[in-house]
Amino acid sequence: MNSPIEFTRSARRRLRMTLPMLLLCGVAFAKPPIPTTNLDSAQQAISNAERVEAATFAAVELGEARSKLAAAQQAVSEKEMVAAAQLADEARASAELAAARTGAAKAAAVNADIKRNTATLVEEMQRKTGDTK
Repeated sequence: MNSPIEFTRSARRRLRMTLPMLLLCGVAFAKPPIPTTNLDSAQQAISNAERVEAATFAAVELGEARSKLAAAQQAVSEKEMVAAAQLADEARASAELAAARTGAAKAAAVNADIKRNTATLVEEMQRKTGDTK
């Protein structure tokens, strides 16, 4: 007959074999968590782009960001967390691009205004120096 010591050894051996298998199965079938930080950062980037008036200067990029965020939220509802995270990151990037293009367009407008003002000042200076001669 089997002694109690042999029984406990075989039970320990089975436990050592099955415990890692159970852990591996748990990891293999686990779903990734909802990418809330990705979704929140995308929403924040879109809000920032709207605040700097990207709808006027970079409407295409802002629209793309909004549609990708909507697709990310749809992916979350369909339990596709990896796709949702990727779409949210793309939405954030599009919103940041819209904000950057808006900043560049505003800076170009200010630059053009400064050039016009400088040209006007140069004309006036030439006119005044021409009057005194």
